[in-house]
Amino acid sequence: MNTVLQSNYLLPPGVCNLLNPAAIYANNEISLRDVEIYGFDYDYTLAQYSNLLHSMIFNTARDLLIEQYKKYDYLPGFAIRGLHYDVQKSLLMKIDAFHYVQLGTAYRGLKPVPDEEVIELYGGTQHIPLYQMSDFYGKGPSIKQFMDIFSLPEMTLLSSVIDYFINHGIEFDQVHLYKDISDAIKDVHVKGMMYKWIEKDMEKYILHGDETYAVLNRLVNLNKKLFLITNSPFSFVDKGMKHMVGKNWRDLFDMVIVQADKPTFFTDRRKPFRKLDDKGSLQWDKINKLEKGKIYKQGNLFDFLRLTGWRGSKVLYFGDHLYSDLADLMLRHGWRTGAIVPELEPEIRIINTEQYMHSLTWQQALTGLLERMQMYQDAESKQVLLEWMQERQEIRSLTKNLFNPQFGSIFRTFHNPTYFSRRLIRFSDIYMASISCLLNYDVNFTFFPRRTPLQHEAPLWMDQLCTGCMKTPFLEEMVHIR
Repeated sequence: MNTVLQSNYLLPPGVCNLLNPAAIYANNEISLRDVEIYGFDYDYTLAQYSNLLHSMIFNTARDLLIEQYKKYDYLPGFAIRGLHYDVQKSLLMKIDAFHYVQLGTAYRGLKPVPDEEVIELYGGTQHIPLYQMSDFYGKGPSIKQFMDIFSLPEMTLLSSVIDYFINHGIEFDQVHLYKDISDAIKDVHVKGMMYKWIEKDMEKYILHGDETYAVLNRLVNLNKKLFLITNSPFSFVDKGMKHMVGKNWRDLFDMVIVQADKPTFFTDRRKPFRKLDDKGSLQWDKINKLEKGKIYKQGNLFDFLRLTGWRGSKVLYFGDHLYSDLADLMLRHGWRTGAIVPELEPEIRIINTEQYMHSLTWQQALTGLLERMQMYQDAESKQVLLEWMQERQEIRSLTKNLFNPQFGSIFRTFHNPTYFSRRLIRFSDIYMASISCLLNYDVNFTFFPRRTPLQHEAPLWMDQLCTGCMKTPFLEEMVHIR
């Protein structure tokens, strides 16, 4: 056969060109053939939760604060993951990969802040300086990034309380308010309220347990080693895993570590492992080895590596929190990482709609026209360019609203990747909507990232394809400078 393959050999007739919400997407080339050990977080990785849980967290934290906020109910579609909150300015906003606020996505309370005010607040620019931005774990000196799926009710509660104060003309200290709300949300977790709700009605709150069982069982049957590292307590994990997998769920795992206190588990060498008995009570044994079927609490990754020898790219760990679960493993320890991003499924379904594809195609066409025709400066041309610019902005707003009316997609601003996307690409080799996506691939499958062109590699507009076609429109005007 000719070495130059014809297109019909590569792309069968009638192939669907829509994105698959159940696919796994690669940021970095990775072959599952090389992976011998699979690790998992628990919450939102092995256990997927119903959105009803967010309402319960919101309502309980709201009631912990003060009685008069009860008029506010949880708004499921208000916030998206990955937003930043400026504590001093009480602004919840979406920021792109270059530290620019996406105009139209800055909210104080439940109302948008005018673009002009946002620019004025940041000294005449949309840019947030690096020193103000969130640090390695998403917590800056005055700006915090909400990366946890559990943070959706926190963002909504924060916005609701600020809305109450503004509407009633009540002055408030921004720092104290932020801390009080964060503490109320934390209390829901620390005091075990959330665990009790889920344990009381597993059918209501836990989703797709049969798929979790299928993934774990398949990996074990293929002689892969499995381990679990979670911040949740043993009794909660035990009940959830029994619900999803069965009473003998621990037989599937070589190691189970609970209350690990990630991300410090990955960086702090001081905390030793503690053994728990079958009832979850602490034992006093010195831990010289990690045994299959036993439950361990706390510990640290350095002892884990020393006792197991599980290092490098033969380990693939899955988690939903880019900072707490994946960042250290990817950057400091060389494990392969998989991000669980439940938002991927609904966003891909929107991307596949005719409305989105039509809007994006026309938006790109308008952008190309604007770039090519901007050299024409006569009055008629300027008017046409202005109309095109206005139409482009309308389409961009329409496209944003398809995902979320307030903040748009978690992956993109109007044209740039979001700060969330930047972290997703940096901290994960692969990403997917849920671990059940693994069932769609052979255990030896190799994931290849798409070669997305750099700006200079694949010019978007046809008149840039050849240097012979390029013109320097102002060259004649500059000749006299010589």
